[in-house]
Amino acid sequence: MQLRLKEKIRFDIAKNRERIKQLGPGLITGGAGDDPAGIVTYTVVGATTGFSQLWLLLLSTPMMIAIQNLVARIAIVTGKSLPEITTAYYSKKLTVLMIMILALANILTIGADLNAIAAIFHTLTGYRTVYFLIPITALIAYLITFGQYKKIKSIFIGMTAVLVVYIIAAVLSKPPVLLLLKNTLVPHIEMNSAWIIAALGMLGTTISPYLMFWQAAEEKEEKKSIVQADEVGFDTITGMVYSNLLAYAMIITGAVMLYGTHSNIEDVMTLTEALRPAAGDYAFALFALGIVVAGFLAIPVLAGSTAYAVADTFGWREGMDYKVSDAKGFYIVFIGALIIGDMIDMYPGITVVDALYYSQVLNGMLIPVLIAFALAIGNNKTIMGEYVATRFQNVFSLFAMLVTLGLTVVMVWQWIG
Repeated sequence: MQLRLKEKIRFDIAKNRERIKQLGPGLITGGAGDDPAGIVTYTVVGATTGFSQLWLLLLSTPMMIAIQNLVARIAIVTGKSLPEITTAYYSKKLTVLMIMILALANILTIGADLNAIAAIFHTLTGYRTVYFLIPITALIAYLITFGQYKKIKSIFIGMTAVLVVYIIAAVLSKPPVLLLLKNTLVPHIEMNSAWIIAALGMLGTTISPYLMFWQAAEEKEEKKSIVQADEVGFDTITGMVYSNLLAYAMIITGAVMLYGTHSNIEDVMTLTEALRPAAGDYAFALFALGIVVAGFLAIPVLAGSTAYAVADTFGWREGMDYKVSDAKGFYIVFIGALIIGDMIDMYPGITVVDALYYSQVLNGMLIPVLIAFALAIGNNKTIMGEYVATRFQNVFSLFAMLVTLGLTVVMVWQWIG
């Protein structure tokens, strides 16, 4: 009996070690979801609505898990990325249209994220943000262009782990625990424009198309066998839970430090100016470190998802395992996305707020369409065989599609109005 128990314990330990080794695309995707633009959004949600929207994160977590798990499963079974799948089973013209929308939304977000990192360095040094944009862009470009995929993957996972500073910052803010639990577990809706806009921004930031494209492309690049389609869930669940736990912590910090102060927060600059006197040096230092790390994690994912999508749409060689000379188109799109993001920041007619707003509108238009395609393919037995979508994936992906479709209608209505 004891021998059998010891064998079971050894088996469980070995199995868990193997699962930890498999962490990669899902965990990186989850961490990249909390980019600097998202950090501003989540903190503003806490600053403007307090703890009242924490329950929405509890609701969005299974939606994120279902969507990302579904696209990862499809990529492993078919051996194709999302653009290759939509081209093969639907229309090349439709694929090109989706990629154009994705690229524009991603580049707008890259510009906002680059500006956020530069704003932190401006706050710390006093030098103008423009002096930091080109060095930051060059460093990210160098990291991706001259690194091997496995090394880059390790760097990304390490950066993801560093984002735990936001949980530490939330703990240091000493929130009221009973109030947190109440607002997390009991749904609460306020029928006023400030609350609704904050909810739209938060859910729009949480469920993003570029995360779907990135994880599908990375699962393909990992070259997993079809029998691993059922094993991808652990990586995805870990990444999405971690992502929303970070978002949860950011909302708490914003609520404790800024709720009721009526601070006018428009970007990272105004956020740091409002947060620094309220948070104290330690909490502020953690917050600033998190934005820099989140930017260096999210910007390569944004540019990478754009490069993968464009390359796969036009049949170019792609992947971070290739040298620049072997995948020129892929790397040109990657570097080009970064450069255009810089140009957006330097153009006086476009503010960071504009970039974030229009990227949200474009994402809102794209995500319901992508979920619909993923559901159609994921439930096609001819394509997926025995690995068709699970009931959990179908229910929560469909729910996410309806929610994001509703968000799209509201955002477009506001845009037109």
